[in-house]
Amino acid sequence: MVLDPITLEVLWNRLLSVANEQQVALMRTAFSTIVRESQDLACGVFDTRGQMIGQSLTGTPGHINPMATGAKHLLAAYPPATLRPGDVLITNDPWLTAGQVNDFTVLTPVFRGDTIVGYFANCCHSADIGGRVLSAEAHEVYEEGLRVPITKLFDAGEPNHELLKIIRANVRTPDETVGDLYAQASCNAVGARSLLQMMDEFGLDSIDPLADAIIARSEAAMREAIRALPNGRHEHEVWSDGFEEPIKIKVAVTIADEDIYIDFAGSSPQSRRGINVVMNYTHGYASFAMKAAISPDVPHNEGAFRPVHVSAPAGSILNCRPPAAVASRHLIGHFLPGAIFGALAPVLPNRLLAGGADPGWMSIWRGAWPGTENPFMLTVFQLGGMGARAIKDGLNTTGFPSGVAGVPAEVIETLAPLIQHRRELRTDSGGAGAQRGGLGQATELSYRGDGRWSVSAMIDRTRFAAQGFDGGQPGAPGGFYANDLGTLAPKTVVWFAPGSRVHLDPPGGGGYGPPLAREPERVLADVVSGYVSIEAAAREYDVVIHYTGTPAQLVRLPEHYTIDWEATSALRGT
Repeated sequence: MVLDPITLEVLWNRLLSVANEQQVALMRTAFSTIVRESQDLACGVFDTRGQMIGQSLTGTPGHINPMATGAKHLLAAYPPATLRPGDVLITNDPWLTAGQVNDFTVLTPVFRGDTIVGYFANCCHSADIGGRVLSAEAHEVYEEGLRVPITKLFDAGEPNHELLKIIRANVRTPDETVGDLYAQASCNAVGARSLLQMMDEFGLDSIDPLADAIIARSEAAMREAIRALPNGRHEHEVWSDGFEEPIKIKVAVTIADEDIYIDFAGSSPQSRRGINVVMNYTHGYASFAMKAAISPDVPHNEGAFRPVHVSAPAGSILNCRPPAAVASRHLIGHFLPGAIFGALAPVLPNRLLAGGADPGWMSIWRGAWPGTENPFMLTVFQLGGMGARAIKDGLNTTGFPSGVAGVPAEVIETLAPLIQHRRELRTDSGGAGAQRGGLGQATELSYRGDGRWSVSAMIDRTRFAAQGFDGGQPGAPGGFYANDLGTLAPKTVVWFAPGSRVHLDPPGGGGYGPPLAREPERVLADVVSGYVSIEAAAREYDVVIHYTGTPAQLVRLPEHYTIDWEATSALRGT
């Protein structure tokens, strides 16, 4: 089958619309806020060889890329010849898919008559999978919850009731967990239906030729982008808070003609706690970082992965051996794009982000509904600031590299007996620079009941701030504390008295370029907006600003702020 460029573009866009329809069906039928609100998911379409052709609009790299690898593991366990219409495969094995037992990958073959013409898959974070409440406290994966080997979720259209009974008996949120699994199977069916309609409409007997064309063009575009870079080896390192001790992530990026080799030798050894990363997840975020850095417009599929080769020593924090604990692998894995960007900064000047507030913050809240013994459990995502760009400030409270969304206060207070007293941008949290880092946020929550309640805060960057680039300053570290207990330990389950108020303050992004290169008028605008305090304007930017309104004024207007040009010139030496 020969595809001319116009036909290829039409079919490619139609295929993307099919994948997006799959995603919409998943989000609209999901039970958990994790999928429905935060979009911690991935959806994709695959050819008959299990190669990912395209993905939906939303999705985290930690789900998308490992899902692409996981599909091949699923089909190796259940070869196409053994599958029947109505079959749906499932697993949450961390070493085969997305790196933690909370992530279920579900794959469905698309039959046209008796012939498989493609596959749809998705990967979602489950509301609960038993074991410990999601934290980094476990020492082995066996403590972290139920591990489902590759098996059938549906067999010829009939649910695997024995598997679902086992799952229900092992999780704290059976309706949400099992409900999401049905949504995952249903969205694949929606994608399959639309793919078959597309094939009928365009007279396609197979989508493999279309897949070949898309994948080949993606690979060629990625290799062309790599060839534009000078050959060489570039190193960088970043630090995570870790659990019992800080974790070093060291990377060497080698550009060799039209291939790139990313090696994490020299990184910390695997941890005794649940922050270890499997190779699938490491490859996912490393390959995503390269595509984002050098060719962001290339479709994310099998072809985009081929020129990027990722390695990490077995037994290291980024290639852990089983039965290592892995529940909080994202707290390390999300650092990888920033580390790679730091290595590539010399060869890609003015094209990369400064250090950001990676990873996104996730907290799991538990207790009982007031006046009852009925438990509640709610997972909340929060986001810090992105790193600044060479020509623009960093985005405030925006997830990178995960891309998840925060949970609205209205949803939090509806689905759990919690009160969100405060949710605001953190003044001075963005790193100073010619381009300022994005701001983190400050939040405060309490419990409406009169019993004990808890939170497991899956957070990082409370000790190691996001790095600035090219003279930019680091962002502010994050904060986790309670009014009655003081500073709290991240990555553990913390219990509170009824009157406690818990503060979770995600960090800010790093700045880009020297702060004194930022025009005083832009500093003034930051002060007026509440992004930068008057004190920080003088301390970080050498800009003296006076407030002329009254301290009691509830609304502070732009005209209440003025630059003291004489004092500013004296500080700046101009």
